[in-house]
Amino acid sequence: MTAEDPDGISPSEDTLLGGGISLRQPRAGYRVAIDPVFLAAAVPAEAGEAVLDAGCGAGAASLCLARRVPDCRITGIEAQRDLVRLANENAALNGFADRIVVMAGDILRPPPRLEPGSFSHVMINPPYLAPDAGTAPPDAAKAAATLEGEADLAAWLRFALSAVRPKGTLTFIYRADRMEQLLAQLSQRAGEIVVFPLWPGQNKPAKRIIVRARKSVATPTRLTPGLVLHEGDGRYTAAAEAILRQGAALAF
Repeated sequence: MTAEDPDGISPSEDTLLGGGISLRQPRAGYRVAIDPVFLAAAVPAEAGEAVLDAGCGAGAASLCLARRVPDCRITGIEAQRDLVRLANENAALNGFADRIVVMAGDILRPPPRLEPGSFSHVMINPPYLAPDAGTAPPDAAKAAATLEGEADLAAWLRFALSAVRPKGTLTFIYRADRMEQLLAQLSQRAGEIVVFPLWPGQNKPAKRIIVRARKSVATPTRLTPGLVLHEGDGRYTAAAEAILRQGAALAF
């Protein structure tokens, strides 16, 4: 047990974007998969813009976005302090300590220094299971990441809308079978809503969707063809590989 490893369990050393990003993350509980990579690929940030990563975990989405968009500035907020520490370590490990800063905070009670309306973009990978969806995961950290608690979907959206500037974007990755709830929350609060399904394979129903919207804009909702993730033999499609290995942007 060391000061850097207070629980006596060192984080695992993993990579994203074909080895282009180094990621330290807990060995147990929530483990990063492809969701934060696709979330980062969907954010239309440009150099010099400020981005908020709400519920950033160990910082996977922030790291992927920082690598794709030079000179963007990313602020992360995360309720679990062990993940805040790891996220800031990951920023330094990848050379982004000057562009990624992660703070401890609760979206229901945001830190005072998180100024409302100060971000061009907000990206969110919120807990995607309703409180009554079933038995909670036994690991508390995984339960916090996947199961809605005091902060429900409406609370995540209120927080995101308060943080983003007028005409700025909100980008969610969410369960496809809860799309109706997310769109209902966005209705009348944001516009230019784009729904981007992630299809596991040809003729298979989507399990995840990316939804992007803009604050203070009234343009109608648009459904895109989305992206097929896997070929028939299980390999990633070339389009999915471009996101997952090369860090390309999603074409909306």
